[in-house]
Amino acid sequence: MTLALLAAVVAGALIGLSLGALGGGGSILAVPVLLALGQTATQATTGSLVVVGVTSVAGAVTAYRAGNVLLARGVAFGVVAIAGAVAGAHASSAVPEDVLLTAFAGLMLVVAGLMAVRQLRNRRGSSSGAHADRPRLDDPIITFSPTFMCQCPHALKVLVTATAVGLLTGFLGVGGGFLVVPALVLALALPMGYAAGTSLVVMTITSAAAVAVRAGTGIAPDWWLVAALTVTAVAGSVAGARLAARTDTAKLSAAFTGLVLLVAAYTAATAVPALL
Repeated sequence: MTLALLAAVVAGALIGLSLGALGGGGSILAVPVLLALGQTATQATTGSLVVVGVTSVAGAVTAYRAGNVLLARGVAFGVVAIAGAVAGAHASSAVPEDVLLTAFAGLMLVVAGLMAVRQLRNRRGSSSGAHADRPRLDDPIITFSPTFMCQCPHALKVLVTATAVGLLTGFLGVGGGFLVVPALVLALALPMGYAAGTSLVVMTITSAAAVAVRAGTGIAPDWWLVAALTVTAVAGSVAGARLAARTDTAKLSAAFTGLVLLVAAYTAATAVPALL
Protein backbone atom coordinates (compact mmCIF):
# COMPACT_ATOMS: atom_id res chain seq x y z
CA MET A 1 0.00 0.00 0.00
CA THR A 2 2.90 2.37 0.72
CA LEU A 3 4.18 2.07 -2.86
CA ALA A 4 0.65 2.54 -4.19
CA LEU A 5 0.20 5.71 -2.16
CA LEU A 6 3.58 7.02 -3.34
CA ALA A 7 2.60 6.35 -6.95
CA ALA A 8 -0.71 8.14 -6.35
CA VAL A 9 1.12 11.17 -4.94
CA VAL A 10 3.44 11.41 -7.96
CA ALA A 11 0.59 10.88 -10.43
CA GLY A 12 -1.59 13.42 -8.64
CA ALA A 13 1.12 16.06 -8.89
CA LEU A 14 1.40 15.49 -12.66
CA ILE A 15 -2.38 15.61 -13.08
CA GLY A 16 -2.59 18.88 -11.17
CA LEU A 17 0.31 20.46 -13.03
CA SER A 18 -1.35 19.71 -16.36
CA LEU A 19 -4.73 21.01 -15.19
CA GLY A 20 -3.27 24.23 -13.85
CA ALA A 21 -0.82 24.89 -16.70
CA LEU A 22 -2.86 23.72 -19.69
CA GLY A 23 -6.45 24.36 -18.60
CA GLY A 24 -7.33 20.67 -18.46
CA GLY A 25 -6.23 17.29 -19.70
CA GLY A 26 -4.46 15.94 -16.64
CA SER A 27 -7.66 14.61 -15.13
CA ILE A 28 -8.00 12.07 -17.93
CA LEU A 29 -4.98 10.28 -16.46
CA ALA A 30 -6.73 9.71 -13.12
CA VAL A 31 -8.64 6.69 -14.45
CA PRO A 32 -5.57 4.84 -15.86
CA VAL A 33 -3.63 5.64 -12.69
CA LEU A 34 -6.33 4.17 -10.46
CA LEU A 35 -6.61 1.14 -12.75
CA ALA A 36 -2.85 0.60 -12.51
CA LEU A 37 -3.15 0.80 -8.72
CA GLY A 38 -5.57 -2.11 -8.65
CA GLN A 39 -8.98 -0.47 -8.89
CA THR A 40 -11.74 -1.87 -11.12
CA ALA A 41 -13.04 0.22 -14.01
CA THR A 42 -16.13 1.35 -12.08
CA GLN A 43 -14.06 2.14 -8.98
CA ALA A 44 -11.51 4.06 -11.07
CA THR A 45 -14.10 6.16 -12.90
CA THR A 46 -15.87 6.95 -9.62
CA GLY A 47 -12.64 7.92 -7.87
CA SER A 48 -11.61 9.99 -10.88
CA LEU A 49 -14.75 12.09 -10.57
CA VAL A 50 -13.76 13.02 -7.02
CA VAL A 51 -10.23 13.95 -8.12
CA VAL A 52 -11.59 15.97 -11.04
CA GLY A 53 -14.23 17.78 -9.01
CA VAL A 54 -12.04 18.85 -6.11
CA THR A 55 -9.09 19.78 -8.33
CA SER A 56 -11.38 21.80 -10.61
CA VAL A 57 -12.62 23.81 -7.62
CA ALA A 58 -9.05 24.73 -6.68
CA GLY A 59 -8.15 25.53 -10.28
CA ALA A 60 -11.32 27.60 -10.77
CA VAL A 61 -10.56 29.72 -7.71
CA THR A 62 -7.04 30.41 -8.99
CA ALA A 63 -8.29 31.20 -12.50
CA TYR A 64 -11.07 33.44 -11.13
CA ARG A 65 -8.59 35.48 -9.12
CA ALA A 66 -6.55 35.88 -12.30
CA GLY A 67 -9.65 37.21 -14.10
CA ASN A 68 -9.95 34.30 -16.52
CA VAL A 69 -13.36 32.91 -15.44
CA LEU A 70 -16.78 34.01 -16.67
CA LEU A 71 -18.63 32.65 -13.66
CA ALA A 72 -22.23 33.18 -14.78
CA ARG A 73 -21.68 31.51 -18.13
CA GLY A 74 -19.79 28.61 -16.58
CA VAL A 75 -22.52 27.99 -14.00
CA ALA A 76 -25.25 28.18 -16.67
CA PHE A 77 -23.44 25.72 -18.96
CA GLY A 78 -22.71 23.39 -16.05
CA VAL A 79 -26.32 23.38 -14.84
CA VAL A 80 -27.53 22.49 -18.34
CA ALA A 81 -24.93 19.67 -18.42
CA ILE A 82 -26.18 18.09 -15.17
CA ALA A 83 -28.88 16.04 -16.91
CA GLY A 84 -26.27 14.48 -19.20
CA ALA A 85 -23.93 13.80 -16.27
CA VAL A 86 -26.69 12.03 -14.33
CA ALA A 87 -27.69 9.93 -17.36
CA GLY A 88 -24.05 9.04 -18.07
CA ALA A 89 -23.42 8.00 -14.46
CA HIS A 90 -26.44 5.68 -14.53
CA ALA A 91 -25.40 4.23 -17.91
CA SER A 92 -21.86 3.46 -16.74
CA SER A 93 -23.12 0.93 -14.20
CA ALA A 94 -25.12 -0.89 -16.88
CA VAL A 95 -22.28 -1.72 -19.30
CA PRO A 96 -19.46 -4.29 -19.00
CA GLU A 97 -16.15 -2.94 -17.71
CA ASP A 98 -14.33 -3.91 -20.92
CA VAL A 99 -16.76 -1.76 -22.91
CA LEU A 100 -16.18 1.10 -20.46
CA LEU A 101 -12.40 0.84 -20.82
CA THR A 102 -12.55 0.59 -24.62
CA ALA A 103 -14.72 3.71 -24.75
CA PHE A 104 -12.28 5.45 -22.42
CA ALA A 105 -9.33 4.57 -24.67
CA GLY A 106 -11.24 6.02 -27.62
CA LEU A 107 -11.90 9.21 -25.70
CA MET A 108 -8.21 9.55 -24.87
CA LEU A 109 -7.37 9.36 -28.58
CA VAL A 110 -9.91 12.11 -29.26
CA VAL A 111 -8.44 14.22 -26.46
CA ALA A 112 -4.92 13.80 -27.85
CA GLY A 113 -6.20 14.88 -31.26
CA LEU A 114 -7.87 17.98 -29.80
CA MET A 115 -4.69 18.84 -27.95
CA ALA A 116 -2.64 18.52 -31.13
CA VAL A 117 -5.09 20.76 -33.01
CA ARG A 118 -4.90 23.38 -30.27
CA GLN A 119 -1.10 23.33 -30.42
CA LEU A 120 -1.18 23.92 -34.18
CA ARG A 121 -3.61 26.80 -33.79
CA ASN A 122 -1.50 28.36 -31.05
CA ARG A 123 1.57 28.20 -33.30
CA ARG A 124 -0.34 29.98 -36.03
CA GLY A 125 -1.44 32.65 -33.60
CA SER A 126 -5.15 31.96 -33.90
CA SER A 127 -5.75 31.51 -30.19
CA SER A 128 -7.12 34.68 -28.58
CA GLY A 129 -5.30 34.02 -25.29
CA ALA A 130 -6.15 34.98 -21.75
CA HIS A 131 -5.72 38.68 -22.42
CA ALA A 132 -8.29 39.00 -25.20
CA ASP A 133 -11.05 41.56 -24.81
CA ARG A 134 -13.60 40.32 -22.33
CA PRO A 135 -16.82 39.25 -24.11
CA ARG A 136 -20.07 41.01 -23.33
CA LEU A 137 -21.96 39.57 -20.37
CA ASP A 138 -25.25 41.36 -21.07
CA ASP A 139 -26.19 39.47 -24.23
CA PRO A 140 -28.57 36.76 -22.94
CA ILE A 141 -29.78 33.82 -25.00
CA ILE A 142 -33.28 33.87 -23.46
CA THR A 143 -35.05 36.74 -21.70
CA PHE A 144 -38.58 36.96 -20.24
CA SER A 145 -38.73 40.63 -19.27
CA PRO A 146 -39.81 43.14 -20.47
CA THR A 147 -40.70 40.91 -23.44
CA PHE A 148 -39.90 37.29 -24.27
CA MET A 149 -36.89 36.90 -26.55
CA CYS A 150 -35.13 33.71 -27.56
CA GLN A 151 -32.03 33.13 -29.67
CA CYS A 152 -33.33 29.59 -30.14
CA PRO A 153 -30.63 28.26 -32.53
CA HIS A 154 -27.99 29.44 -30.04
CA ALA A 155 -29.95 27.96 -27.12
CA LEU A 156 -30.23 24.62 -28.92
CA LYS A 157 -26.46 24.59 -29.57
CA VAL A 158 -25.80 25.19 -25.86
CA LEU A 159 -28.28 22.46 -24.85
CA VAL A 160 -26.82 19.82 -27.18
CA THR A 161 -23.19 20.66 -26.43
CA ALA A 162 -23.62 20.82 -22.65
CA THR A 163 -25.58 17.56 -22.57
CA ALA A 164 -22.88 15.78 -24.58
CA VAL A 165 -20.19 17.06 -22.20
CA GLY A 166 -22.23 15.92 -19.21
CA LEU A 167 -22.75 12.45 -20.68
CA LEU A 168 -19.01 11.96 -21.15
CA THR A 169 -18.30 13.18 -17.63
CA GLY A 170 -20.84 10.88 -16.01
CA PHE A 171 -20.16 7.83 -18.16
CA LEU A 172 -16.36 7.80 -18.26
CA GLY A 173 -15.56 9.60 -15.01
CA VAL A 174 -13.49 12.36 -16.58
CA GLY A 175 -13.78 16.11 -16.35
CA GLY A 176 -13.21 16.46 -20.05
CA GLY A 177 -11.28 19.74 -19.86
CA PHE A 178 -10.04 19.43 -23.42
CA LEU A 179 -13.61 18.68 -24.51
CA VAL A 180 -15.25 21.35 -22.36
CA VAL A 181 -12.91 24.08 -23.62
CA PRO A 182 -13.77 23.57 -27.34
CA ALA A 183 -17.43 23.17 -26.32
CA LEU A 184 -17.42 26.58 -24.61
CA VAL A 185 -15.72 28.13 -27.62
CA LEU A 186 -18.33 26.58 -29.93
CA ALA A 187 -21.50 27.06 -27.87
CA LEU A 188 -20.79 30.33 -26.04
CA ALA A 189 -18.20 31.88 -28.38
CA LEU A 190 -15.74 32.40 -25.51
CA PRO A 191 -12.14 33.39 -26.26
CA MET A 192 -9.78 30.49 -25.60
CA GLY A 193 -8.25 32.03 -22.47
CA TYR A 194 -11.65 32.50 -20.82
CA ALA A 195 -12.85 29.10 -22.02
CA ALA A 196 -9.95 27.37 -20.25
CA GLY A 197 -10.72 29.06 -16.93
CA THR A 198 -14.50 28.79 -17.23
CA SER A 199 -14.26 25.08 -18.10
CA LEU A 200 -13.11 24.43 -14.52
CA VAL A 201 -16.45 25.74 -13.23
CA VAL A 202 -18.31 23.41 -15.61
CA MET A 203 -16.19 20.42 -14.57
CA THR A 204 -16.86 21.13 -10.89
CA ILE A 205 -20.63 21.07 -11.42
CA THR A 206 -20.80 18.02 -13.71
CA SER A 207 -18.39 15.99 -11.58
CA ALA A 208 -20.40 16.74 -8.44
CA ALA A 209 -23.62 15.64 -10.14
CA ALA A 210 -22.07 12.38 -11.37
CA VAL A 211 -20.53 11.60 -7.97
CA ALA A 212 -23.92 12.15 -6.30
CA VAL A 213 -25.48 9.54 -8.59
CA ARG A 214 -22.70 7.01 -8.15
CA ALA A 215 -22.75 7.43 -4.37
CA GLY A 216 -26.08 5.63 -4.33
CA THR A 217 -24.83 2.61 -6.29
CA GLY A 218 -22.54 1.21 -3.60
CA ILE A 219 -19.40 1.65 -5.73
CA ALA A 220 -16.49 2.38 -3.37
CA PRO A 221 -12.94 2.97 -4.62
CA ASP A 222 -9.95 2.89 -2.31
CA TRP A 223 -10.48 6.27 -0.69
CA TRP A 224 -6.89 6.49 0.57
CA LEU A 225 -5.63 6.35 -3.02
CA VAL A 226 -8.28 8.81 -4.16
CA ALA A 227 -7.39 11.19 -1.32
CA ALA A 228 -3.67 11.01 -2.15
CA LEU A 229 -4.38 11.71 -5.82
CA THR A 230 -6.72 14.56 -4.95
CA VAL A 231 -4.53 16.38 -2.44
CA THR A 232 -1.44 16.32 -4.64
CA ALA A 233 -3.48 17.19 -7.75
CA VAL A 234 -4.86 20.28 -5.99
CA ALA A 235 -1.35 21.37 -4.99
CA GLY A 236 -0.12 20.66 -8.50
CA SER A 237 -2.94 22.67 -10.10
CA VAL A 238 -2.01 25.76 -8.10
CA ALA A 239 1.66 25.32 -9.01
CA GLY A 240 0.71 24.70 -12.64
CA ALA A 241 -1.35 27.88 -12.84
CA ARG A 242 1.60 29.88 -11.54
CA LEU A 243 3.95 28.06 -13.91
CA ALA A 244 1.70 28.89 -16.87
CA ALA A 245 2.05 32.59 -16.12
CA ARG A 246 5.84 32.39 -16.34
CA THR A 247 6.56 29.65 -18.86
CA ASP A 248 5.83 28.87 -22.48
CA THR A 249 3.70 25.73 -22.13
CA ALA A 250 3.97 24.64 -25.79
CA LYS A 251 6.63 22.00 -25.07
CA LEU A 252 4.79 20.80 -21.97
CA SER A 253 1.58 20.48 -23.96
CA ALA A 254 3.33 18.52 -26.74
CA ALA A 255 4.89 16.13 -24.22
CA PHE A 256 1.56 15.64 -22.51
CA THR A 257 -0.12 14.85 -25.84
CA GLY A 258 2.42 12.10 -26.39
CA LEU A 259 1.79 10.76 -22.87
CA VAL A 260 -1.97 10.66 -23.45
CA LEU A 261 -1.43 8.73 -26.70
CA LEU A 262 0.78 6.18 -24.92
CA VAL A 263 -1.73 5.69 -22.11
CA ALA A 264 -4.57 5.38 -24.65
CA ALA A 265 -2.65 2.71 -26.55
CA TYR A 266 -1.94 0.78 -23.34
CA THR A 267 -5.58 1.00 -22.21
CA ALA A 268 -6.84 -0.13 -25.62
CA ALA A 269 -4.33 -2.99 -25.74
CA THR A 270 -5.66 -4.16 -22.38
CA ALA A 271 -9.39 -3.67 -22.97
CA VAL A 272 -9.96 -4.52 -26.64
CA PRO A 273 -8.67 -8.16 -26.57
CA ALA A 274 -10.86 -8.85 -23.52
CA LEU A 275 -13.81 -7.27 -25.29
CA LEU A 276 -13.29 -9.45 -28.37
